[in-house]
Amino acid sequence: MQMGMRYTVKLLLLFIIGSIFCLVLLTVFTFTCAVRPLPESLSNPSEGQTYADILDRHGYLLSMTKRNRLNHRTIPLWKIPELLATAFILAEDKRFYEHHGVDWLARGKACLDNIRAGRIVRGASTITEQCIRILHPRPRTFFTRWVETLEAYQLESAFSKDEILEFYLNQVPFSHQCRGVFEASNLYFGRTLDTLNIREILTLAVMVRAPSLLSPLRKGHYISGDLNRRVNHLATIMKSMGLIPKDALQKQGPLDPSGVKIHTDAPHFVRYIKRAFPEEYRSHPRLITTIDGNLQTKLYRLLRESLKSLKGKRVQNGAILVLDHQTDEILAWVNGSEFFSLEEGSQIDAILTLRQPGSTLKPFLYALALENGYTAASIIPDIPLFQPVGHGLHNFRNYRSQYYGPVRLRCALGNSLNVPAIRTIENLGVIPFLDMLHQLGFESLNQDANYYGEGLALGNGEVSLFELVRAYSVLARSGVYLEPKFFLPDDRHLQERRIFSPESCSIIANILSDPSARLLEFGGSGLLDFPVQAAVKTGTSTDYRDAWAIGFNYGYTVGVWMGNLDYQPMDEITGSRGPALVLRSVFHELNQHRETSPLFLSRSLQPIRICALSGKPASPDCPHVITEWFRKEHIPQEPCNWHQREGEVIVPRLPYQYHDWMENSGRSPSGSDFPLPSVDAMRTREGHMPRQGQKVMGEAEPGVLMAQPVSGLHVALDPRIPDDLERFPFMIEAPRPIERVEWFLDNERLATTGPDIGRYLWNPKRGFHTVYAKIKFKYEEQNYQTPRVCFWVK
Repeated sequence: MQMGMRYTVKLLLLFIIGSIFCLVLLTVFTFTCAVRPLPESLSNPSEGQTYADILDRHGYLLSMTKRNRLNHRTIPLWKIPELLATAFILAEDKRFYEHHGVDWLARGKACLDNIRAGRIVRGASTITEQCIRILHPRPRTFFTRWVETLEAYQLESAFSKDEILEFYLNQVPFSHQCRGVFEASNLYFGRTLDTLNIREILTLAVMVRAPSLLSPLRKGHYISGDLNRRVNHLATIMKSMGLIPKDALQKQGPLDPSGVKIHTDAPHFVRYIKRAFPEEYRSHPRLITTIDGNLQTKLYRLLRESLKSLKGKRVQNGAILVLDHQTDEILAWVNGSEFFSLEEGSQIDAILTLRQPGSTLKPFLYALALENGYTAASIIPDIPLFQPVGHGLHNFRNYRSQYYGPVRLRCALGNSLNVPAIRTIENLGVIPFLDMLHQLGFESLNQDANYYGEGLALGNGEVSLFELVRAYSVLARSGVYLEPKFFLPDDRHLQERRIFSPESCSIIANILSDPSARLLEFGGSGLLDFPVQAAVKTGTSTDYRDAWAIGFNYGYTVGVWMGNLDYQPMDEITGSRGPALVLRSVFHELNQHRETSPLFLSRSLQPIRICALSGKPASPDCPHVITEWFRKEHIPQEPCNWHQREGEVIVPRLPYQYHDWMENSGRSPSGSDFPLPSVDAMRTREGHMPRQGQKVMGEAEPGVLMAQPVSGLHVALDPRIPDDLERFPFMIEAPRPIERVEWFLDNERLATTGPDIGRYLWNPKRGFHTVYAKIKFKYEEQNYQTPRVCFWVK
């Protein structure tokens, strides 16, 4: 029986030993399977390459977005301040250089503390183990804790202590999805590591235990008492070791919330610098840019709030660009979206994106006109204008769908009228205008003149906000073109060139800052009338896809764009409704705490009293007299002859070409109806208005034209109107007062109209037709015939 008992005990012992052996084998196998391979190197992939720190003009780092931080900036251990590395070792793993991956003494003390507290209060993870968690993220369990222990030993055997410490300092996670001490220094203090003081270094070292809870940016600028307590505790340890002076923190004081520098969000600008200046970015240790970080942050918040208020109007994106045209420096490069977060918003740079500029190119058209002999008082007809488009006819209209008859150039530009702009570019030529835009830096307008046509004056091309601001700075700089500067100092040798005369730029700036010049279309709201004199131009593209406001004052040129980067239309947001208010706020911010001054006005310009209707020197009979600025060589000599006294009544006598417009619009030519006007509307042989000082062609070649229909026109009858009630107007253009017009259709006399009538209402018939007119001018015996025009009625 004893033998049986002994045999049973032996079997039981063998079973227990075997089970333990199997359990050990299973455990070893399980841990072996759980252990992951280590990387071949802990070095940064970009090690050996040097990249510049991109700073604002005050020396603060320009931050990255979250997408950039995923491939965040890392630096070698020898570039990290020794005090910072020491502070991290004392705060996280004081026996880092003594253990081989695991500090068993610290782990034992942590275990006792956790048992006494009845909960986990300490973890005792070494820097090596934290590196394992960064390399191999896992759920925090008892099993994974021991797996990390095995991997920590492997990591210590594969790499040196300095390699592990370098990896840890570059990868340790902080709050706001920031990684590494380099990015943390930028995020929390807006400076590079070598500029941090002792308190800021200790703050970075202690906050990694609970990054979100201890963040200096928590709840805005709230600095927790727990953070200060931990900083002071670490400082006491380092003082006792003689690592920092005993009065170091007392001299620096507490970490003041107002002293914490919120990082500047300028990711699109940083991306532009890297792309546009790759050599400088790779070869310079520090690039100090012209960006003003404080201004950048304020304008980003301003744009964000403006977009938020317009969200119901389907406005998702916006941009602001600020240029100091006295120093040619870019001060702010702001992008915003309805997401109100650069980290979640679009990565498209709206400042460089090509969009239709609307009316923002008109100041350059009229500046070219002034260079070619026009004056601010030149009269330009604002009467119905038709041009062929394909087989149809396009009717140019102003924004309010009204025509104002004879308008001065000042009012044509101030009210951003479309018809006078088309007539002006017809006279000047599309090619000269396009060439001038190229000189202003509009490289995006890379098609030929035939591609754009006269519509270039109304913004049918595509340009960027950057190009617009750069071009407007030429007007602000009295006609001198200079490339904007991006760095301080800027070592590039940039040549300046003159594009406009100071006199022309002064007149354009004076018009764009004149509230009375924009009354017809914009009214007297005063939104564009800034407290400090500023030249302002708004623009809106087709279907409300783009809204612009560009302006300049004594020192700054600012551009604002609003729209949708996916090209969806907005809900009737124009340049004067959305961007103009932002532009006003930007100038208010720029003018604060600065000595302001009015816009430059050339001393060579002379003020002359002119008739508000004719634009000529005022006569005693002119009821409305205003003052206009002229270059000495362009002062008109002939007094106004548009007003004649009949007894005690003064009657305006407009040139005959406005009679049809007056008859159809129902306007009476009283003084109050015409607060505007501009140049003799006589045309040359080519059908163009004469420039200042140019002689009109002789009477033998008057250049009579058929204005409507045009050759190749297709006219469609309206099925909703009986055919016998429909009418189509035949219209002519002629240079002098008309005695009579004979209208011929399909080589047969159709009708005759009397004095000063240049149109005939025809009852259209389906088919192919040919039309022309014979004209007899007053006080002449000879008749003139227009060219024959072929068209179809369907």
